[in-house]
Amino acid sequence: MEMVKLVKGDRVIERPKVDYENNIKMWGIRGWKLDDGKPKAQPKVEPKPVMEEPTKPKKTKKAE
Repeated sequence: MEMVKLVKGDRVIERPKVDYENNIKMWGIRGWKLDDGKPKAQPKVEPKPVMEEPTKPKKTKKAE
C-alpha cells in the first residue's frame, strides 16, 4: 500500500494514497496539501550580544 504525506502548517500526516486521491477536494478544503518532499529551511539563530552590567555598589543599612 502506497502512502502519501500531507502537510498543514508545521504538521505532517501520512495517509494511504487511495484515500487521498478519493478525497482530494476535502483535504484541500481542510487546508492539507501534498508534501513536495523538499526539506524546509531552518531559520538562522543569531546569538544575542552579551551585555555586561556594571557592578553596582552594595548599599548597607546604617545603625541607628
